[in-house]
Amino acid sequence: MAKDQLDVLNALDVAKTQWYHFTAIVIAGMGFFTDAYDLFCISLVTKLLGRIYYQQHGSADPGSLPSNVSAAVNGVAFCGTLSGQLFFGWLGDKLGRKRVYGMVLMVMVLCSIASGLSFGKQPKAVISTLCFFRFWLGFGIGGDYPLSATIMSEYANKKTRGAFIAAVFAMQGFGILAGGMVAIIVSTVFKELYPAPSYAADPAASIFPEADYAWRIILMFGAIPALLTYYWRAKMPETARYTALVSKNAKKAAADMSKVLQVEVEAEPEKIEERSQQGRNDFGLFSKAFLSRHGLHLLGTTSTWFLLDIAFYSQNLFQKDIFSAIGWIPKANTMSAMEEVFKISRAQTLIALCSTVPGYWFTVAFIDRIGRFTIQVMGFFFMTVFMFALAIPYHHWTLKANRVGFVVMYSLTFFFSNFGPNATTFVVPAEIFPARLRSTCHGISAAAGKAGAMVGAFGFQYAEKGIGVKNTLIILGVVNFLGLLFTFLVPESKGKSLEEMSGEGDEETATATQSSQQA
Repeated sequence: MAKDQLDVLNALDVAKTQWYHFTAIVIAGMGFFTDAYDLFCISLVTKLLGRIYYQQHGSADPGSLPSNVSAAVNGVAFCGTLSGQLFFGWLGDKLGRKRVYGMVLMVMVLCSIASGLSFGKQPKAVISTLCFFRFWLGFGIGGDYPLSATIMSEYANKKTRGAFIAAVFAMQGFGILAGGMVAIIVSTVFKELYPAPSYAADPAASIFPEADYAWRIILMFGAIPALLTYYWRAKMPETARYTALVSKNAKKAAADMSKVLQVEVEAEPEKIEERSQQGRNDFGLFSKAFLSRHGLHLLGTTSTWFLLDIAFYSQNLFQKDIFSAIGWIPKANTMSAMEEVFKISRAQTLIALCSTVPGYWFTVAFIDRIGRFTIQVMGFFFMTVFMFALAIPYHHWTLKANRVGFVVMYSLTFFFSNFGPNATTFVVPAEIFPARLRSTCHGISAAAGKAGAMVGAFGFQYAEKGIGVKNTLIILGVVNFLGLLFTFLVPESKGKSLEEMSGEGDEETATATQSSQQA
């Protein structure tokens, strides 16, 4: 790093791990806990919604959501998330990370509550209002992606920065786990309070009126963890990198970080002024300079996140359908409505506990040792291998004696997505772009991911019914392999400062060289 690096930025880069790092992880991480809970809990209640609102009298099977309705309920939040990532990513670079951070959280809280207050009794009214509020819930969640990643990267030291950002993202695993556990508790309570026979025994009695409260409680619970962290988000100071490099306020950056780091930090306003006058790194997003320096990097982060999320969200949102197809979850007509919610939640919680959550924390443990690139290549490789291993001999896995093997293999694809590209695609965009464009570029990368999630959410629904589970899994395997290839466009950022990666240290290096030549 150049010797003319700002003292406040150098202090952040070399700071020892201390309490404020863990505080930042928890504050940012609780947002991601809420994000994951809200995005994935819907998959736990879609079967229940079908029974309540789309039951056909005299049918041999319980009611289910029509394909278009199911796709809308599962996918509409991703449409909002994509919009929120682009908008709040841009706004975070314009107004500052801190100012936008609390705004995002309140949108999430209000829309989580509103999702459970869908109006009317008719299916069309309930589903329409549910989709409306889940779109805006996704809009708020979208803002949390670029802002949480950027804030954590700008607070962290360069030695353990990857682990800190990955730890924020790892809270997503606990959010998925919490969604399953809340659904298990709610369904158990309702089963005890309102015992009901299976659908085959008595179709009318298998679903009781009070079941309409169950899915609402599950959805609304997501507001609680977000609300608990609002005060602490409001108290966080603006990141020093934004204050110094974008707002050009060296004194405030030094004062804020002196409090956080509990050391004296020199303001150095003259260096800020010198950087401003040179303006060598003031290029915009749609400039030739950005294209030549970071164009391939942005292509790499967007394409890998897009491809990853096609597979990741397809697996997550529709694992209940896959488990039903292989017989791991009993046929719907052999269960009551609450029994079905319980069985689906138990299956998804088991997957989260045994593979999803451990995968995230393996990334936290190893990302600053073996690097982002290695973890991402390894993750895509094993996701490809296990997906083909499930798809090619698919009939073998549907046999009752082999169902446990299928679940183990399926769990391993989750493990290597999280100890792999699901974490690294979140980390890297927060490290390799300039401070004034960091939140925007992370938002663009994340939005590409959510475009992939929409392909997964809407496409899997039709692919499964059109070409079957086997061929759908083969397609997902090909998608994973393409993700591996595009990973080679993404640079390694392990052990480097943010200014080294973004090129913002170039002008300091040039200034230092000129000064030495003049001397």
